[in-house]
Amino acid sequence: MPVGAAQANFARAAARDGIQLEAARVPWINQQGHFALPSPAAEVVGPALEAIFRALDGEAAAQMGKRQTPLPGDFYHAPTGTFIETDETQHFTSFRLLTFELYPDGVPLGFGRRFYMDLCRKLAPGADRYRAAKAATGFGIGGRQKQRAYNDALRDLTIPAMGYPPVIRVPILDGNGSAAYGRYREALLRALSD
Repeated sequence: MPVGAAQANFARAAARDGIQLEAARVPWINQQGHFALPSPAAEVVGPALEAIFRALDGEAAAQMGKRQTPLPGDFYHAPTGTFIETDETQHFTSFRLLTFELYPDGVPLGFGRRFYMDLCRKLAPGADRYRAAKAATGFGIGGRQKQRAYNDALRDLTIPAMGYPPVIRVPILDGNGSAAYGRYREALLRALSD
């Protein structure tokens, strides 16, 4: 399946229900990660993101040397200010599980943390092999999976710290974005009613 096809099908299914989703891109979620967070987000979630970054063997100088180019996310629902991320199998690695273990208590999430942790435990043996050798600036050789896990945590923690509703995450494990929307339809309609 082409890259982005599952997300496009998810957005089309949402549009049939009158939910218009746009690409998620904000300047305060950028390639430098927690090193470029504005206040007060830096004060609220900076320490947790620093701990996650270190646990993933992040390379501070390389990460800070990146441009402050916004990281593209999946979706933004403007009427409610809600960010929605759709996660395919490659997001459920042992590195992502580690990030969840380091989330601060009481952090607002728009998805079930324990459910996602269980998916990571179940899917990590396969997901950990996906692009396992691919390098990523800030995380070194074989660091692409660590970078993905870090960027997911960056969104989860930063977005509510910036005053937005918690990030909603929807797993798309079969590549079928329309079916994933259908499984979460009622919850999404409730969350996105303005």
